[in-house]
Amino acid sequence: MARYAILVRGINVGTAKRVAMADLRAVLEESGFSAVRTHLNSGNAVGTGNDGLDPAEAGARVEEALAARTGVSARTLVLTAGQLRTIAAGLPYAAEMAAVEKAGSRMMAHVLFADPDPALLAEHDLTAIDPGNVQLGERVVYQWCPNGLLESPDVSGWITKNLHVEVTTRNWNTIAKLADLL
Repeated sequence: MARYAILVRGINVGTAKRVAMADLRAVLEESGFSAVRTHLNSGNAVGTGNDGLDPAEAGARVEEALAARTGVSARTLVLTAGQLRTIAAGLPYAAEMAAVEKAGSRMMAHVLFADPDPALLAEHDLTAIDPGNVQLGERVVYQWCPNGLLESPDVSGWITKNLHVEVTTRNWNTIAKLADLL
């Protein structure tokens, strides 16, 4: 049995798309995961699934079950433990984070639903959106937000518009906690 990180995009942000974590756990169990643990109240979970599970198919099953059970439509990204650990290990801004108190909330991981098209990457300079603070990793765009997320450029929107890839964003505290839970 393999472990997976499950990221449900956009639930429990403000008053929109409210989903109780007990309902999310039930949806994940109905979708074939066991030993499910949620983290915070914002669509982050880990669970055990069959070896060889197709993450894209599992994400689609979760989306369907979530809509059926709660009426909430939300994209869901399922990552293998290895994929999440690669994201966590690839952190390019460790030195910057070490110099700032509570840095985990200023480091964003824009996790990609798919690999970007190399031709689009060649055509668009991702680093130009926030020079020195954005770097592409494996299935992720890292963004260091020294003055906080609200004062930083919208990297997720840029990725969706220019690279035509869906994104779900988590701060570094969440990525690190999910990696620990795996």
